[in-house]
Amino acid sequence: MHIETNGTRIHVAQQGSGELALVFLHYYGGSSRTWDAVAAQVAQRCRIVATDHRGWGRSAAPAEGYRIADLAADAEGVIAALGLQRYVLVGHSMGGKVAQLMASRRPHGLEGLILVAPSPPSPMLLSAEQRAMLAGAYQSRESVEFVLDHVLTAKPLTAARRAQVIEDSLQAAPQAKLAWPNVAMAEDITADVAAIEVPTLVISGEQDQVDRIATLQAELLPRIPQAALRVLPGVGHLSPLEDPEAVAQLIEGFIDALPKATRQ
Repeated sequence: MHIETNGTRIHVAQQGSGELALVFLHYYGGSSRTWDAVAAQVAQRCRIVATDHRGWGRSAAPAEGYRIADLAADAEGVIAALGLQRYVLVGHSMGGKVAQLMASRRPHGLEGLILVAPSPPSPMLLSAEQRAMLAGAYQSRESVEFVLDHVLTAKPLTAARRAQVIEDSLQAAPQAKLAWPNVAMAEDITADVAAIEVPTLVISGEQDQVDRIATLQAELLPRIPQAALRVLPGVGHLSPLEDPEAVAQLIEGFIDALPKATRQ
């Protein structure tokens, strides 16, 4: 389905049922499909809401509006349109930075925050050459495959998931591909995230080369109250695709540990 929000059309994939919803926000290069294998394991106990960020997947691709606040407003509009009363935000990488800003606003109904290989709230400072390389990473099948094999993963993906990643990365709008390395990645939301007050789980791959454990320990964990880190052995940056079973288990454990009143 599509939801009109914040001046654009956002594609939303849903499954499962329950009073508690999990709202999934994908990484730079992905789509709502990134979460399929994780969602399949938790859909029996929760309502699943997975969005495509503007410019990605099946969402509309306006010419502008790709800052963290814009992506957050899109997701907030989806949550409002669906009338979600109780939910946990689950953000991966770029989606993790978006989720941090959303959680910092202490929205009604938010009961927890799960950050999977999240981009930290502090600016990621890249050289002009590094920005150009990142902006061009998804321009051809060959470039996507190189980044996938040498940067994004530590475990080989199944053939189906590999094909999905390549398709999602290639079909994104050019303005969406350019906005993260040139704009949103450099945004500073460190002052905002201090206001996060819900339990927060941070999931990191042991071999993540993008948002490394050391970076999260220095730039993210000290800034978010109640944040706890769990590390997945032998996993890279794309843990929802590399080891969805482990990610799903951590999500289920997090839900079980929420205050009893929130699980009824």
